[in-house]
Amino acid sequence: MNFDQADAINQAIRRLSLWHRARVGELLAPLGLHPGQEALLLELARSGPMIQAALSTALGCEPPSVTQMSRKLEASGHVLRRPARGDKRASVVELTDSGTALVEQLRRLWRGLAEETVAGVAEPSVAGLPELLNTLASNVRRADRPGAQ
Repeated sequence: MNFDQADAINQAIRRLSLWHRARVGELLAPLGLHPGQEALLLELARSGPMIQAALSTALGCEPPSVTQMSRKLEASGHVLRRPARGDKRASVVELTDSGTALVEQLRRLWRGLAEETVAGVAEPSVAGLPELLNTLASNVRRADRPGAQ
């Protein structure tokens, strides 16, 4: 691959990432949420109550980030944190009724954002996007590991 092609790919991914996160922030602000908190709430809705370490793995972020998000969401009444049985150092995070209601709003917001993002893209291309984007993410993650070439 030549530099111009590499630059075009990297710049497009960078712009998409920046603009998508900014758009997420705009959409979440009226709900009193910040980017990343919606992912935590949606994961709890998918998986049910989880210890923070498992939630960190599921979200692909650092444990301190999950702790901070969980604390803020607990303060706003959307999640409940309680000690894990058998391990007092671990906390289980679960949705409250308020959090469950908020998840329904987030699902509508998430669908709208996806539709907005893929507007003008042919349906066969849209259908293949999750696999393509997950492959790209896996490639970058693999390259970030110690000992990767």
